Amino acid sequence: MRFMMFMIPKVYQPDTPPGERAGEGFAPPAEAVAKMMKFNEELTKAGALIALDGLQPNSKGARVAFAGGKPKVTDGPFTEAKEVIGGYWMIQAKSKEEAVGWARCCPAADGDVIEIRQVFEMSDFPADVRKAADNPTVKAQVEKHKRS
Repeated sequence: MRFMMFMIPKVYQPDTPPGERAGEGFAPPAEAVAKMMKFNEELTKAGALIALDGLQPNSKGARVAFAGGKPKVTDGPFTEAKEVIGGYWMIQAKSKEEAVGWARCCPAADGDVIEIRQVFEMSDFPADVRKAADNPTVKAQVEKHKRS
């Protein structure tokens, strides 16, 4: 089973005091990155790591909301956001409990949160949904990026 683990760092949250929030030019401390890379290495050695990335603060992002058939674009920051994703891991695990075990080992900072969500597999869907999702062009592109 695949699981997405979302890092929700305290420094990206709107209720964090302004002086402690990630602002323009934010970079995590090198010591924290080194600890996180050791965790990522353990995921890799165990054969669990599929992909991972960190995300820029939401002040550099945009949201596209759909209402009445029309998209509306809002540039960040999103002050109404309660939780802001700072990065993710895609992992392979035998169960939700195993994925939770990995998250528990993460060298997260005080106030950080990791949300774990199982990824849908095609086999989870009924035949009509699998047929509707069968697109050779999309499959080829996804496979191409898996190999690179």
